[in-house]
Amino acid sequence: MTETIEETPTPASSRVQVEATSKTEHRDVKEHKSGWKISQGRFFQFMLLPSVILLTLITILPVIFLIATSFTSWDLSRPGTLVFIDIQNYKRIFLQDDRFWGTVGVQLKLSLYTVPAQVLLGLALAVFIKERIHKPWLVDITRSTLLIPMVIPPIVAAIIWKILFTPPVSIISYVTSSLGWGPLDWLGDPTLALVAIAIAGVWEFFPFSFLLLYAGLLSLPEEPYEAAMVDGANKWQTFQHITLPMLMPTISIVLLFRIIDSIRAFPLIYIMTQGGPGFATEPTNFYAYKTAFQFTYVGYSSAMIVVVLTFTMVLTGITLRRIRWHRGAVS
Repeated sequence: MTETIEETPTPASSRVQVEATSKTEHRDVKEHKSGWKISQGRFFQFMLLPSVILLTLITILPVIFLIATSFTSWDLSRPGTLVFIDIQNYKRIFLQDDRFWGTVGVQLKLSLYTVPAQVLLGLALAVFIKERIHKPWLVDITRSTLLIPMVIPPIVAAIIWKILFTPPVSIISYVTSSLGWGPLDWLGDPTLALVAIAIAGVWEFFPFSFLLLYAGLLSLPEEPYEAAMVDGANKWQTFQHITLPMLMPTISIVLLFRIIDSIRAFPLIYIMTQGGPGFATEPTNFYAYKTAFQFTYVGYSSAMIVVVLTFTMVLTGITLRRIRWHRGAVS
């Protein structure tokens, strides 16, 4: 009689079987997670589809249409002028239109007057509130008060400042007269008119700079400040060598947005001066607006906007490169 004797597995073979089973289960779990991530990614892409379609309709297609019309002689007052004329509009801009380059000078002055003042004022207020105001309720009230100019509709802000700079009813003219400077014709003088626009612009948009810079200050780590305190650094040294370098990416973003907004400045100029007196407060975008809707030269106006858009994109690229450089230097 033959007996069948089952051979029990050795400990080594059991360990191999357990490892094989574990690897199989791990691979199954990994494949399951990978499949879930793919499904999740497709779901998110599907959810983004309406936003992409809307962005295409309101941004990308108008830009394509703008570029296309910049190569035409389209004139709203003359039917049948939507004709391709190659780069004639751009030749006219760069070689013949002195008024265009005058508006570029006005734009540069306006940006120079407003952007540094907005950033410096916003930074000073952000540092002051962070360092000097410690009660949460007082911080909330101060921030809400400083944001009032930014939430006022731009047309309303422009009307307010036009009233303030109109001599018969202007409290600013009353103050200047009291100081012995006489009633200044702010909106009628070619030099003062641009200064008046700049003052109104700084008041209206410095809260944006303050908000971003204050948020940037709150996000800075505390360890470098503790090390500086141990080393005996004073407040100015701490601000110069720690706060500013770490805050530089935020400052670059604020500068970029403020420069772009200064290029897009329109309501203040439209309400307060209409580009005058003469062409003293006429920046490039306002000249393009008048060319399209007053003189009806849409093709030529489109070419001017394309030039401004190209300059803005180049400026954005340079700023983003500087932000990456600052992050690398800080890290």
